[in-house]
Amino acid sequence: MITLRLGYVPLIDAAPLIVAHELGFAAEEGLALDLIRLGAWAQARDMLGAGLLDAAHMLVPMPVGQALGLGPALPAMDLVMILSQGGQAVAVNRDLEGRLRDAGHDFAFDDARAAGLALRGVVTGPLRVGVPFHLSTQSELVRHWLAACGFAPTELDLITVPPPMMTDAVARGEVDAFCVGEPWASFAVERGLAALLLPGTAIWAAAPEKGLVLLRGFTDARPTETGALMRAVWRAGRWLDDPDHRGTAAEILSRPAYLNLPPELAERGLTGRLTISAGGDIRHAPGFIAFNAGAASFPWKSLAALFAQRLALRHGLDPQDAMARAMAHFRTDLYRRHLRPAGAPLPGASQRVEGALAEDRSVAAERGGMILRADGFFDGFTFDPAAPASAN
Repeated sequence: MITLRLGYVPLIDAAPLIVAHELGFAAEEGLALDLIRLGAWAQARDMLGAGLLDAAHMLVPMPVGQALGLGPALPAMDLVMILSQGGQAVAVNRDLEGRLRDAGHDFAFDDARAAGLALRGVVTGPLRVGVPFHLSTQSELVRHWLAACGFAPTELDLITVPPPMMTDAVARGEVDAFCVGEPWASFAVERGLAALLLPGTAIWAAAPEKGLVLLRGFTDARPTETGALMRAVWRAGRWLDDPDHRGTAAEILSRPAYLNLPPELAERGLTGRLTISAGGDIRHAPGFIAFNAGAASFPWKSLAALFAQRLALRHGLDPQDAMARAMAHFRTDLYRRHLRPAGAPLPGASQRVEGALAEDRSVAAERGGMILRADGFFDGFTFDPAAPASAN
């Protein structure tokens, strides 16, 4: 049995790693997983880079930022598979909730444009929004959504807050709103400090949230362990995508060693049945989080290009160079090599037009066909990595 040290931040989207350990998927591959609970995303990056971890649960844009030189000088990091899509929620503090309700907003939870325009109508001055890291899917979701709803960049103040500390930031009045992965948005609601305004899926139907990231030196030198870990995590994700397993998953995740919260809080995000306010209003968000279904775990190179282009334009870098550099760190080759023996559905291409699928679609695969999950943006935005930057 080979032991691998894996770092994770306590969120429901760490479930594939935790389930791989707890239910024996890793043991079946000859691995013992030493799961290390971390407090912040920079810690995951730095410990992986220092060789203190063998792999890390990491925000998808983080290895992109590293590839572009937007982080500390560390060995090359590769994202070998997506661990989850979705799972985030946007919330507002009680003051903004009251102003939105007074203005007639119904908190329907499924219309990003209506919610954004309602927010635009009641916010005066800069809007302080908590996000878990500056290189995060949450940051990109908030920027895209609010820009499309009339907020200028100067009217947004994005503040980095580690997920378990987001509720305290609201309580201290440091943020007016936030976007964070579950269960921490629900935790703020449970404490009576916030109301959920939108699921992340209402902005981008299949936003890639976390990835499994390893050092390139590890994947090159230890291909057997790399493949074993990827297969164990992939099988855990497949198990998690069965709705009948989500209750058991919530019980496992909620244990003191992991989230250390009531199972009911973990179950909200896993089932997409969310309590959105202190008054007990409930909304159902179908497909709130996915682990494998609909090719959710495939590390599309076009996703790397999308995040790279946005970061490059924001930081004064050449977009085409940034896209090429980032795409080299989303390892579709390793995904195919190591998961083909497990029977994973494999798309025929390694990049696509992001945001083009308004609904789930059946497509050709390496063997037969497969279903791709709907990935549309609320405003119809699409991104073609082969198109000039100005066209995206």
